[in-house]
Amino acid sequence: MTPAASSPAPLPGVPFVSYRGGQLMVEDVALSALARAHGTPLFVYSSAAILHALAAYQRGLAGRDALICYAVKANSSLAILKLLADAGCGFDIVSGGELERALAVGTAPAKIIFSGIGKTRQEMRRALEAGVGCFNVESLAELDVLSDVAQGCGRVAPVSIRVNPNVDARTHPYISTGLKGNKFGIAHEQALEAYRRAASLPGLRVAGIDCHIGSQITEPAPYLEAMDRVLDLVAAIEAAGIPIHHIDFGGGLGIDYNGDTPPAADALWSALLARLDARGYGGRRLMIEPGRSLVGNAGVCLTEVLYLKPGEQKNFCIVDAAMNDLPRPALYQAFHRIEPVAAAAPGAPATTYDVVGPVCESGDWLGRDRALAVAPGDHLAVLSAGAYCMAMASNYNTRPRAAEVLVSGGQARLVRQREGVQDLFRDERV
Repeated sequence: MTPAASSPAPLPGVPFVSYRGGQLMVEDVALSALARAHGTPLFVYSSAAILHALAAYQRGLAGRDALICYAVKANSSLAILKLLADAGCGFDIVSGGELERALAVGTAPAKIIFSGIGKTRQEMRRALEAGVGCFNVESLAELDVLSDVAQGCGRVAPVSIRVNPNVDARTHPYISTGLKGNKFGIAHEQALEAYRRAASLPGLRVAGIDCHIGSQITEPAPYLEAMDRVLDLVAAIEAAGIPIHHIDFGGGLGIDYNGDTPPAADALWSALLARLDARGYGGRRLMIEPGRSLVGNAGVCLTEVLYLKPGEQKNFCIVDAAMNDLPRPALYQAFHRIEPVAAAAPGAPATTYDVVGPVCESGDWLGRDRALAVAPGDHLAVLSAGAYCMAMASNYNTRPRAAEVLVSGGQARLVRQREGVQDLFRDERV
C-alpha cells in the first residue's frame, strides 16, 4: 500500500490510527484501499499498536521475574498470537481450542496457563500431555477431577487456585468476576482449605495462586485491594506449610473507548510493585493475563453505508456490519467511536443517526445518536474493535464472518479470508 501524503492527525485514544490528507489510516495504510481490496465488513489490526501496548507492560515489569500471558479469548487470530509470541508473551487460555491455537504458533507449552471454570477431562488430558505451565483451578470439584485425570496420564498437574477476593472492579456486571455473586474462583474464606485439599491430592502439585477480578477496569484501587487480599492469603497458606511459587494477578486493565482514563500499564504496575515490595513479596515470580489492553485499541472494523433511512423519532444509517460481527454493543450496550474513512468536506451538514446493521433484531446496532455526514457507498470505521469483536463473532442470519488484515508500517497482509456461505453449512447433512 502506498502511504498517503501530509502530516497525520491522530485520533485520541487510538494510537497509530490517524487522518492524513483527509483519509483515515492505520499506520501507513489507507483504510479506503483495504475496503476496496478486501470488501467489508473487514477487521484491520495495527501491529505497532499491539506492540506499543505490550511495551508498557514490559517497562512496568522490567527487572522482575515475570511472565506476561496474553488472554487469548480477547482476540484469537493466529497472526496476532504469533506477533505476541515472538515478542515474548505466554498465553492464558480457557479452552482446548485456545490451547491448540497457542501451540500452533509455536508457543512453549510451559508458557501457557489454562484457566476457565469448566475444563473437561479431555481438555485436561490434552493439556497435561502438551505440558502446560499451570492450571488455574476454580472449584474443589475441579481439583478432584484434575488429580484423577493426571494420575491416569501418569503425570502431576501444576496448579494454582483462582481466589475470588470479593472485590468490586467497578465495571459492567457482565465482565465483573471478583465478587461473591460471580461464578468464578473459590471464595477468599475457603481458599486455605482448598489449598490443603490440593496439597493432599496425589495428582497435583501446588505452584501458585491466581486472582482476576474483571475486565475494562479503569482505576488502580480495585487492583490494590485485591493484591492485599491475595497477599494475606499467601501468608496464611505458607504458614500452613504449603509453598506458593508464583502469584498471578490476572488482567482486566481497561482501554479508552469513549474518554475512559485507565492508568497506563507501566504506571499501574509501578503502584502494584511498590505495594508488593512493601509487603515483602517483591522477589516472587509474577504472572499477569492482559487481553483487551493489548489488542483493543489496535483494531478497526470497516463497514459500508448501505442506506440512510429517515424517521419521525430516529434516523438510521444502515451498514453492512452487524451484531454478529460486532457483538459488544448488543451484549454490553458498549460504546465504540465511529469515524468516516474519508473525512467529510468542511462545512458538510451532519445528521444524527443510529448506526445499525441488517440483522433482524432491534438490538442490532453499532452506535446510537452519531452525528455523521455520509452517503450510501461511504465507508465507516468502528474504532477500538480489536478485542471481543471478531473473537465473539457468529454466523447469525447465516452471515459469513469477516476477513481480517494485519498492518505493519506500509504493508497490509490478509490473515483470515472472508468466509463463504458454502463454508457455513459444509458440515451439515440433510
